[in-house]
This record gives sequence, structure tokens and C-alpha cells, in this order.
Amino acid sequence: MAIHKQPLSSFPSVRQLRAFVAVYHTGSVSAAAQELSLTQPAVTMLLRELETKLGVSLFDRHTRAVHRTDAASHAIGYAQRALAEMEGLSTSMSELAGLHAGRVRVVATAAVAQALLPPAMRKFLDKHPGVSLEIDEVGPADFPSAIEANHVDFGVGTLEGSGSSLREEVLIRETLVAAALPSASFPGGIPMTWKQLSALPLVTVRSGYGIRGRIEAAAQEAGVELKIAHEVSLLATAVALAANGLGVVVVPPSIVARESKLVTQRLIRPTIERVIGVHFRRERSLSPAADAFLQVLKLVAVGG
Repeated sequence: MAIHKQPLSSFPSVRQLRAFVAVYHTGSVSAAAQELSLTQPAVTMLLRELETKLGVSLFDRHTRAVHRTDAASHAIGYAQRALAEMEGLSTSMSELAGLHAGRVRVVATAAVAQALLPPAMRKFLDKHPGVSLEIDEVGPADFPSAIEANHVDFGVGTLEGSGSSLREEVLIRETLVAAALPSASFPGGIPMTWKQLSALPLVTVRSGYGIRGRIEAAAQEAGVELKIAHEVSLLATAVALAANGLGVVVVPPSIVARESKLVTQRLIRPTIERVIGVHFRRERSLSPAADAFLQVLKLVAVGG
């Protein structure tokens, strides 16, 4: 009979197995009772219940002692392994709950992975070195499917478009900025209209990639045509080009916060907001380690 089809009442309990193992090794009900902090009648009852469930006698009882039967010698290995597995299960789960072990798997869009995740990872691993952190970087187009593939705990980035079945928690709401090396035409620190931006060489991701759709929509709303100097596949590459004086890049400010060479100007007329969030499959629950990393990520996102 398959184990999942047997009634639970037919299986020995942990207390019964512990009583059996204690009596087997001590050779005495009274010694086993002392070891288990139980009364002798309680140990005797547990043994009788176990023998009834198994359908065999485990000990021959005499006035002052008990003697193992052949069935007891056959059963002791199974009982000890079962108790060891239960103890292992309890220890393992305690380690996971206490964040002494475990694994967190996160997928992130490349630009967010480079800007936001490293400080969060450092902060988390300093406190929980026993937890393994795995980060997968993907392009914006592959971001939703990578989360839905069910091999990650959550995703961090921006969902372009609508209709996603994923649950979202907002980390950061940002207004897009233009970033470039400081110059007379780009002093930084003051707002810039999209019309003013259209006079400068722009470094951006290719059409159909990530933030490009929002840039094109904003330019259309402003009634301007942007001067595209360089097109690349990754926003991080566009930022690197801007940092080397090859043009202006349009980004969320968090992406260039650690790029000391660049200054920024907030883009207005129109103002475009971009949300960086944490995205989950709706039916997926987080492990203690994944939830703890999420809390650290939220702190880092607000500058904590």
C-alpha cells in the first residue's frame, strides 16, 4: 500500500518511537522513563501502543527487566533513522527560519541590478553570511517571463507595458532626468524641458528596449524630434557613454546616483515618472531569507 494512502493513525508517533529506542538501549523501562522525563506507566503505555500499531511484540517483559525480541532488533534501525530524519527536519527548518541558511533567487533588469542590488546585497550578507544570494540579470523584454518561470523568489525592475499578472510592491517612484558631463550647455541642478533636450546629442537604448518607449512618447508629447547620437542595447552602456562625454542620457536618477562624473537636470514639459518595483507571482510565498532580503532592499531604496 502506498504510504500516502495509509491512514495517519497507522503510523507510529514520535513519542512512541522515542520510548522504544530508549527502552531498547537502556534495557529498562524505569531507566528509559528517567531519560525521557516521563513516568514508568507512561513509557509502558507508549510501548504497548507501538506494539499494537506494528502488530508485533518488541520486548519480553519480566519482573525487573525487559528483553528485546527479534522484531525489536529488526525495528531499531528504522526507528532511529526516522527520529534522525525528524530531528534533521527540525534543525534544517530552524536554520532557515533563523536565517543561518537558505537561498534567495532574484531576477533584475540589468540597470537596476547594477545600481540598486549591490549595496542591498552587501548589507544583507554582512548580517546573514550563511544565506546564498543568486542574482540573474535580464533585459526588460525578458523580465516578466523570467519571474513567471518560478525559479526565482521575486524580480526587481520596471514592467514596461500593461497586462501583467504579477503582483507589485513599489520601491521607488522617480521622475526621469537628463544626465551628462557638466558643461555650459548642461550645468546640472536645474529643470530642463524636452525642447531644450532636443538640441543636445542623446545617448539611448535602441527602439523597443526598456526606457526608449517612454522617451519617444515624451518627445512626441512635447512636439520635438530628439537628436540621437548613439544607440545601445543596455541602459548601463548608455550611462557609460554619457560619462565619457559622448552625449546626454535620459534615466531614472537612481541609475546614475553613483556616477560621480555626471550631473543631472530634471526633465519637464512633460514630466515622466518611472516606477522601480518588486514583482512577485501572485501565488508564491516568500521564504524567511527572501523576505528578509526584501526588507533590506526596501531600506536601501529609500536611502537607509
